[in-house]
Amino acid sequence: MTKAELIERIHGNMKNADLTKKLTGELVDAVFTNLSWAIKKEKRFSYPGFGTFTVRNRKARKGRNPQTGELIKIKASKSVGFRAAKALKDVL
Repeated sequence: MTKAELIERIHGNMKNADLTKKLTGELVDAVFTNLSWAIKKEKRFSYPGFGTFTVRNRKARKGRNPQTGELIKIKASKSVGFRAAKALKDVL
């Protein structure tokens, strides 16, 4: 699903609300902005019935360049992990 499809679906589900598609798009952007902020600031974001987003730290490691076979150093990094709630798993 693309961002435009998500906005369209949310807008369609809120026919009784006086929201334009533009305002719906701004609402979706605000939700994801605040979700990103919460994950960065608090290292996790949990939404009951959906799941939990957490910051995961990856250690530095050695890898290989697949084209040349040369050993390379891969720096430590952070990524976002997601663990689905039981309710979401049951829907799937």
